Amino acid sequence: MTLFQKTLGAVSALALSTGLAGAEPALIYDLGGKFDKSFNEAAHTGAQRWSTETGQTYREIEMQSEAQREQALRRFAEAGMNPIVMTGFAFGAVLEEVAPDYPDTTFAIIDMKVEAPNVRAVEFAEHEGSYLVGMMAAMASKTGTVGFIGGMDVPLIRKFACGYVQGAKASNPDIAVIQNMTGTTPSAWNDPVKGGELTRAQIAQGADVIYAAAGGTGVGVLQTAADEGILSIGVDSNQNHLHPGQVLTSMVKRVDVAVHEIFSAGTAVETGTFALGLADDGVTYAMDDHNAALVSGEMVTAVEDAKAKIISGEITVHNYMSDNTCPVQ
Repeated sequence: MTLFQKTLGAVSALALSTGLAGAEPALIYDLGGKFDKSFNEAAHTGAQRWSTETGQTYREIEMQSEAQREQALRRFAEAGMNPIVMTGFAFGAVLEEVAPDYPDTTFAIIDMKVEAPNVRAVEFAEHEGSYLVGMMAAMASKTGTVGFIGGMDVPLIRKFACGYVQGAKASNPDIAVIQNMTGTTPSAWNDPVKGGELTRAQIAQGADVIYAAAGGTGVGVLQTAADEGILSIGVDSNQNHLHPGQVLTSMVKRVDVAVHEIFSAGTAVETGTFALGLADDGVTYAMDDHNAALVSGEMVTAVEDAKAKIISGEITVHNYMSDNTCPVQ
């Protein structure tokens, strides 16, 4: 019996013992696992912070396959879990089917817009944060070539890439940006070996700073970059500590804050669509002792100036998902 099956069994037992009256929140992680050091782990961090602060507990489960999404959602809803949070756009289609069947349950989805009266959808302006780290990559590059490695080839990851290229070109119009996606299936989020292979291929083409927006696959990108003596850029969580002195910065997406806020609000959480960008501290770039020596005062000044202009509207960062195009390559 798999861990997923054991967890669902425990949830089913809970439903019988509570008469479906439980009010514990629940968190469903996307493929890659809760300790992916990136997106899922950020959600886990937020849930753990809530639990530590309140002394309350929550249920959680890790996806092992696409087929388990609907099963997990329905089991948690039938057990009375509320609210139920899921990480990742891939839950979108399933949630659209499941949410109407449980009108008294509040669902929350990270990274996808789902419109239903009992759904809270949280989206992030990843293109804005990626613009800033793109600027930093171009300023740090000595070869005039930087790279981007995405996970699954979907519009959301193209959104990261487009913002990154736009920021890099803003710093250096002549910069070359190599772009690769890991794959076209969900396994692309958890393939560090492939991430390492793509990193070596980009280094062979001259890249000396590589941004990974690839979930667990990105761990392989950062590791290989460190092994090969070039800089990398982390994503979602602050990954600077993974390779101190080798990770230029991380484009942090405050998934932890989103989950913490939802759990804190409980069944009273407001539904609807919420977009979090630079102005909301929903995305940012990471600075700490692990990368302080890599980031010059000139970089910080330039990035902070751009940040202010993006917030004011003086700089517009193109959102790939608005039209599935990117004006810069």
